[in-house]
Amino acid sequence: MSIIVKKGINNIVVCFNYSVDRVNKIKLIEGNKFNYEDNSWTIPYSVEAYKKLRLLFINEEIIIKNNESNKDQNENCLNNNIRESFNKAEEELKLKGFSYKTRKVYLGHLRRFIFYRNNTKPINNINELNITDAKKYILFLLDNQKNSHSYASQAISSIKFFFNNVLKLKTGDMELSRPKKEKKLPEVLSFDEVCRIFKVVSNQKHRAILLLVYSAGLRVGEVVSLKVKDIDSSRMLIHVVQGKGMKDRYTILSPIALEELRAYAKKYRPDEWLFEGADGNGHLTERSVQKVFDKACILAEIKKNASVHTLRHSFATHLLEGGTDIRFIQELLGHSSSKTTEIYTHVTEKSIAKIQSPLDRLMGKL
Repeated sequence: MSIIVKKGINNIVVCFNYSVDRVNKIKLIEGNKFNYEDNSWTIPYSVEAYKKLRLLFINEEIIIKNNESNKDQNENCLNNNIRESFNKAEEELKLKGFSYKTRKVYLGHLRRFIFYRNNTKPINNINELNITDAKKYILFLLDNQKNSHSYASQAISSIKFFFNNVLKLKTGDMELSRPKKEKKLPEVLSFDEVCRIFKVVSNQKHRAILLLVYSAGLRVGEVVSLKVKDIDSSRMLIHVVQGKGMKDRYTILSPIALEELRAYAKKYRPDEWLFEGADGNGHLTERSVQKVFDKACILAEIKKNASVHTLRHSFATHLLEGGTDIRFIQELLGHSSSKTTEIYTHVTEKSIAKIQSPLDRLMGKL
């Protein structure tokens, strides 16, 4: 039987046929609770818990019964006034030139905020929403769901946009403080770990995608959006069209990656999109690539909390360790500010791991 997952606002409900292996896996997630009435497991919802759940059961079929059913159920409780406000928010985001991905993120945060408020206190009119509701929701994200500060900050940006551009509230009425930005260092894979991942990927298409991400420092959204014409083999460059921040850039095309791409193209014959979706319509999804990477990490016995984006972090760090000027790395990654790129100076072996501890010098004299 498949694993049935229902994701709500507060909890994740998981149902499956009993097996020792499955029970042992779900017990690895903090806050798990078994419900005897319907033989299901409940886990407090958080982004980290949901990700861990998907990773633990990656080799099994997972049926998600959350977004569409819960979304429809929630939206049925909302009146036309609130639905119209969603449409207005989307229109304003388009008029201000926000990218499709940013619009999707903002509207997602906005929906969750509205549903949270409606579930705690039903909304009769969208103008009932105020800064107190927003503060309670942000505290809920941080304290109850244990989301990161950056996630909460995204929600604040979405709510402020909505208050400003749809509800037309004055800026003075919107004193919504952001949580202090967390100073987290990126997870980086060693050369050996990257090599182990590539060795366990046997599917030629999947291997070509991951090689391209690592060899060029691409974001997952950028690699799936590549078209055949974006690979410039004569100049050994990759043209990234409308990457993050709606910016075009060029990055390097590795000769080894090009060789892998040619072998892939000979077998799969891509037409417009370099990596077509399974149904032949459009490109491969980001989720599909992440699933491929997660499975590869399990097979390669990678213990770090890595994602496809970790390959991009590793690309930058390994270039820096190899002596590449940080300004060139900034251009390849498409960073607007050098301060963003400078974070990799804190995780290079060159700057930290090769420093000798005073204890080692001391022990040498004993």
